[in-house]
Formats: sequence, structure tokens, C-alpha cells
Amino acid sequence: MTAVRVAAFGDVHVGADSVGRLSSSLADLGESADLLVVAGDLTRCGTVEEAAIFASELGSVNVPKLAVLGNHDYHGDQAAGITALLEGAGVVVLEGRGTVIDLHGATVGVAGVKGFGGGFTGASGSDFGEPEMKAFMRHSRAAADALAAALEGLEADVTIAVTHYSPVPDTLAGERLEIYPFLGSSYLAEAVDRGGAALALHGHAHNGTERGTTPGGVPVRNVAVPVIGAAYHVYALEVPDPALAR
Repeated sequence: MTAVRVAAFGDVHVGADSVGRLSSSLADLGESADLLVVAGDLTRCGTVEEAAIFASELGSVNVPKLAVLGNHDYHGDQAAGITALLEGAGVVVLEGRGTVIDLHGATVGVAGVKGFGGGFTGASGSDFGEPEMKAFMRHSRAAADALAAALEGLEADVTIAVTHYSPVPDTLAGERLEIYPFLGSSYLAEAVDRGGAALALHGHAHNGTERGTTPGGVPVRNVAVPVIGAAYHVYALEVPDPALAR
């Protein structure tokens, strides 16, 4: 094994009318990938019932499955129930935590957080002024700090960061500039770089662009289904040679 094959997608927005739409396109995923990472917005309105449909659609996927929730998944105020249902169905939900998977002798660490908005270096909000603005930016910073801590706590040969909101403006190209502050935050890029991730995956920006890079040089991929134009994309993540020699 010279590389880990990571299948990823986000923003499928499963609803009551989605039964059967995903299952057929995901049936052969295990033949082309070693694990699946879902970058949020699994549901349309954030209900446990929608999450149950999503989980059933992944029933035929026979590789480790990991996910973060997105803003849609929080809309119905049922995030805790959604998380419990997904975990019960074998999907590891990452929110400020990470997990390590052993794949053919190599260890892959994945850490995730939903993240939040706030904008990007040179055009971002600040922790100043009205309580509402300070709360907004402090929430964004807290999410990023949780991601950094989760990444730093992983002991693995290679690590992946997954968020719903974008860590860089590169992958937002195509979206209206006015909404960039609501699509991501440079705090997340700082966390990815600080945590030493080899790859960062996100969704949320349906009209964005697939490829970007953090200031520290980490590849960033926007895996929202409207962007990748497929049920999922597979990314090959090189594992350091010393790990393969064990």
C-alpha cells in the first residue's frame, strides 16, 4: 500500500424524497476507496428522520465512515439525536475530536469540526464591538481551536482535517464575494496548518471551486456534490515510507 484512498463528498441534503438516490451510486465505493469522509449537510432540514434515511443509504458502504455535521444538520435543533443515530449506524461523527484508523498497516488520523464563518485574512470579522459580533467571532475561533487540538492529539502516519465550512477563500471562487464571511474562516486554515494535516476536506460552498491550499501548503478540497459533480471523489493520500516499512 503506497497511498490511502479517501472517498469524500458533502452537501447531499437528504430529505424524505431521497430514498434510493444515494445507495446505488455508493454501492461500489469500497472497491475504489479505503475510507469515506462526509463533509456535512447530510440532511435537508436537520431532522433525525432525514438522518435515518441518510444512514440507510450508506448501508452498502463497507469501509470506515466518518462525518462532520453541517449547518443544515443543525437547523432542526436535533444535532444530538442525529449524531446518536449516525453513530449507531456505524458512522463516526467528528465534532472537535479525532479518530485513528488502521488501514493495511498504516494509521490514518481524521479530525473534524463543523467550523463556522467569519471571513478570511484581510477581510474578516473581529472580536470587537457589539456582543453579537464578539459571540460570532468567538464561536468561529473556538471551533478552529477544537480542530487544532483534535489534530494535534492524533498519533498517526498521516492525518486528514474535515470541516463543513471552508478554511480558505481559494475553494470559494465562483461564490459571491459578499457571502464569503458566511462560507468559512481563515481560523480553520490556521488550525489545519498548526495541526499538521496532510489534506483538508470541506463542503458548504455549492458554487465554489474544488481545489485550494492553506497558507502552510496543505491541499484543500471542496467536496460539495454540486462542485465535484459526482457522488464522491477519491483522493490518494501518500503515506510516509517509514510507516510502510513497519
